[in-house]
Amino acid sequence: MSNSQHSALMADLRWAGKVFNGQWETSPAGTISVIEPATGRSIALAGAAGASEIARAAERAAATQPGWASVAPHGRAEVLRSAAAALHGSATELAHLVARETGGTLRKGAHEVHEAVALLHTAAALALGGRGEVLQSPSNSLSYARRIPRGVVGIISPFNFPMILSMRALAPALATGNAVILKPDAQTPLSGGYVLARAFEEAGLPPGVLHVLAGGAEAGEAMCVNPDISMIQFTGSTAVGRRVAGLAGQHLKKVSLELGGNNALIILDDADLELAVNNAAFGAYLHQGQICMASSRIFVQQAVIAEFTRMFTEKARSLRAGDPLGEIPVALGPVINERQSRRIQDIVADTVRAGAKLECGGHRTGLFHEPAVLSGVKPGMRSFDEETFGPVASLIAFDTDADALALANRHEGALAAAVISRSVGRAMRIAEKLKAGLVHINDQTVKDDGNNPFGAPGVAGAGSSVGGPADLDEYTRWQWVTIRDTPVRYPL
Repeated sequence: MSNSQHSALMADLRWAGKVFNGQWETSPAGTISVIEPATGRSIALAGAAGASEIARAAERAAATQPGWASVAPHGRAEVLRSAAAALHGSATELAHLVARETGGTLRKGAHEVHEAVALLHTAAALALGGRGEVLQSPSNSLSYARRIPRGVVGIISPFNFPMILSMRALAPALATGNAVILKPDAQTPLSGGYVLARAFEEAGLPPGVLHVLAGGAEAGEAMCVNPDISMIQFTGSTAVGRRVAGLAGQHLKKVSLELGGNNALIILDDADLELAVNNAAFGAYLHQGQICMASSRIFVQQAVIAEFTRMFTEKARSLRAGDPLGEIPVALGPVINERQSRRIQDIVADTVRAGAKLECGGHRTGLFHEPAVLSGVKPGMRSFDEETFGPVASLIAFDTDADALALANRHEGALAAAVISRSVGRAMRIAEKLKAGLVHINDQTVKDDGNNPFGAPGVAGAGSSVGGPADLDEYTRWQWVTIRDTPVRYPL
């Protein structure tokens, strides 16, 4: 595919105001106005979907899935690689789209495009991998177990990293022979869905294998109960995850959840404080803290917390919030909407009323929040107990390593945790007992290489994982097969 064809991914507006069912169609459910958080302006109209649109898509996906599964592995891999080429060819335009739609920086937008391309190449390799095991069996027979597609996979993706978090499920689900219905968040339907549909359209994915239907709760709930959809992969809040799991569970569907959680970054008294501050600020404030892995709870040993607080507060004050695509360089953009903005402000205010100190920040102008630093945070305060999902860092003092471990593990579920120390052995002794799905030593908590299992226990994901070696478990199921030369005669 030439570069001129690549650029058509953004220049061709065939998707405007429509949904994707293997072709672009006007939806009876109407359209969604896509709002740029930084300016409040509408940047596009996207097609919307409700329950009836989900039902029609699921029926068609179930009918086309066996044909896609029968495509030779090299054929499926080539479609994935071609989709990657289509995204790569429009990388500059797509980075700007992601930045505008999500309120993120241009660097964050470029990262999403780069990671989506990498995920497609990783999935292409998955399409070519082994899928089974020969088992011990009696003579004159063959017994083996093989991995087969689950059927139709329903994907419900969030607003914060829409391109990555849609592609993280979409690419391996297609690679393993499933059909997919993707419901991107209605706030980010373009980079989370319709642009990806255009890439697969350009790549030659057979019509009906992929359906992209942006919508709200009605569409998501319809996916959870539809009999033609055999699996739901959901990334989002714990509250909605409970709803998804409950509905899908009633219909005995496979459910994969990635729900974030209240993450812990532990800084020991032997840490290099300058590096620790750098790591903590990146983990707490990247993309306005709207990351499931954000370093929202920062545990600092008592001997160094005063100096760390001073240095960290100084760093937070230096971070400017504003329009990421404006003329003045900024570190933070807007949060996604007014409801989330008010929630962040309420958590900060409630935590201060409970006895914490606001070292800096905590103020907002519209959707733009100054990065907040809360010191003296303790269990029972909202910023300790709840995932803020905003630019708020809670500093918590601890005495001993055992205290740090006990405090960090006070949660119902955490996705990520990290320990910073000059002593790797000391850090490892803490890390091996942390209750988190992702654990990092001498790093902050926001980390995903794209080829690693990604998930967590408890309310952070109920123990499910996606990514890397976990994908084969998620998007395929076992089938046992035995073969004999002739039928056996049984004593009956």
